[in-house]
Amino acid sequence: MDSLTQITLGAAVGEATLGRRVGNKAPLWGAFFGTLPDLDVVINPFVSEITSLAFHRGLSHSFLVVVVAAPLLAWMVSRIHASDGADWRAWTPLVLLTLVTHIILDTLTSYGTQVFAPLSDTRAAIPSIFIIDPVYTIPLALGLLIALKWRPTATARRRSNYIGLAVSTVYLCLTLGIKSHVESVFASSLEAQGKPHTEVFTQPTPFNTILWNGMVQDEGGTWTGQYSLFDSSGQIEFEYVPKNDHLLQGHMSDPAIDVLRWFSKGYYTVSQENGTTRLHDLRFGRTDLGLRSEGRYLFTFVLKQGPDGAFVNFAHTRPPFRPDDQLLRRFVNRIAGEERSSSQAVLQID
Repeated sequence: MDSLTQITLGAAVGEATLGRRVGNKAPLWGAFFGTLPDLDVVINPFVSEITSLAFHRGLSHSFLVVVVAAPLLAWMVSRIHASDGADWRAWTPLVLLTLVTHIILDTLTSYGTQVFAPLSDTRAAIPSIFIIDPVYTIPLALGLLIALKWRPTATARRRSNYIGLAVSTVYLCLTLGIKSHVESVFASSLEAQGKPHTEVFTQPTPFNTILWNGMVQDEGGTWTGQYSLFDSSGQIEFEYVPKNDHLLQGHMSDPAIDVLRWFSKGYYTVSQENGTTRLHDLRFGRTDLGLRSEGRYLFTFVLKQGPDGAFVNFAHTRPPFRPDDQLLRRFVNRIAGEERSSSQAVLQID
């Protein structure tokens, strides 16, 4: 999730955990620990793109690491605020819960989180919410801001914060229910069309949980489609995106390719132009939101070769994303259930 949401969630959890006892120090530390895991990006200027991609949402987002680190971090905070009378045992639940809720929220997005590092590099992802979702963040923030107007021991302060947490949590649960329904619709439509329908990957489109993207792989590529809860039927129009693995022939075990295939979970396509090879991650969408024919993939990795010709690194590039009024109107209409025409199934890969 975006940093503002993680800070807000951390502050709300901190307030709920220890606010009555230590006052505003609880939401302040909650906000700090709520964003602490994402500070793993500080290593980026000092390591390769491969290391950076593999490390982000790794150890800093591991349940195992958090459980071990929480008491130590709590002890450090208790030493800073020794005069408040709250020892490390009192601070530990605040630290632990803010870190754990950060991890859980991140697993509900499409990026993937290594929750069992270093024992496993499996990246958990149950994408049911977009990385920025005001419907989740606003109630959480309002409940917290209203709470902070009251004294630490006031019942109204706790109640307001609890309401904000409850509303945002109920919304998260609702998105998981919607996701389950959407996956069943995709699976049924794929089966009806004779396409593979195992391990369907679904995720909401930007800023809503009504219009969803879905994709499923076969040996040579990925079937992708969109479904809105307001669509008149569950018959989804799919387009096929080949992986183009032939462009990587002889390089599948190269370091850069190995990491990118792991990161993308196989949802990728490869392009080549003027001697430059690019790998595009399909999960993060295109600049046309999948509604036009000129979209470019938002997550593109330009592969770099070493002296022996092996792909040893890559550069992560993102095309400009400036949706015009016409595209935004079409996006809103698609959310509302307007069907996409088959003429929009052409892709531009760059």
